[in-house]
Amino acid sequence: MLQIEIDSGSGFCFGVTTAIKKAEEELASGNTLYCLGDIVHNGMECERLRRLGLITINHDDMRNLHDVKVLLRAHGEPPETYQLARRNNIEIIDATCPVVLQLQRRIKTQYEKMQTARNALPKCNTCDETEPSEEAQIVIFGKKGHAEVLGLVGQTESRAIVIEQFDDVAKLDFCRDIYLYSQTTKSLDEFHRITDYIQSHISPTAVFRSFDTICRQVANRMPNISTFATRHDLILFVCGRKSSNGKVLFNECLRVNPNSHLIEGPAEIHPAWLEGIRTVGICGATSTPKWLMEQCRDAISAMTED
Repeated sequence: MLQIEIDSGSGFCFGVTTAIKKAEEELASGNTLYCLGDIVHNGMECERLRRLGLITINHDDMRNLHDVKVLLRAHGEPPETYQLARRNNIEIIDATCPVVLQLQRRIKTQYEKMQTARNALPKCNTCDETEPSEEAQIVIFGKKGHAEVLGLVGQTESRAIVIEQFDDVAKLDFCRDIYLYSQTTKSLDEFHRITDYIQSHISPTAVFRSFDTICRQVANRMPNISTFATRHDLILFVCGRKSSNGKVLFNECLRVNPNSHLIEGPAEIHPAWLEGIRTVGICGATSTPKWLMEQCRDAISAMTED
């Protein structure tokens, strides 16, 4: 008999759970609620909330809204979004993940320290401008264009440098101070690899500080999901294809179990995958709802009924 196990460690992280709960509470009260961007990188969950009344908008849409409620998802937003809300009398329901919010504050504080130091430099006698200086670099290890990264870069007036992978480290100036942070859902191993490389190449006259800002609730899923994937003949990783966290976790499943497939829902399960299989493991990303993994389990059970 085919055995099916859903990974107990998969599913929404704390930040996503909180954002969805806030949306459901507002919608249950009968209020019109807008959400700036997809509340979660999972199309089926977004559709469920749309049916409840949630209206997803982008930044251009928000500029034309006044006197409404807008929910900010767990990824966070740059300061400009809050400024726009104040101008348009928009009530913000802030569901920014506490881990992301703390990271934003750390980057903003560091940037303000750098600006204060720069302003203390002597002025040019002829043009009253600050004398040129070797400014420090705030570096963010993250995915360019990702909502969380945009919010982090916004804390630096868009001056932070974003590196997406180890090879991008070459673009940094090792003769200048470097302050390294990470998007909360990036790979811990790759962050440490980047840190070690910078440490070994930074000029003796420059300062290097790295801040491990990766969410442990996410990072700890890597070894857990690796162990889970080795226990089964077939792995179905349920995830929206926009999810950065999902891609990282799925690749780990694929590394330890080549018979792993990424699917967005039960409709993508191929019966041929189940031939000769004794155990199936179902897991997912921090943006994958438990109910969707349960639907996949039920679909497999229906396919294998005698």
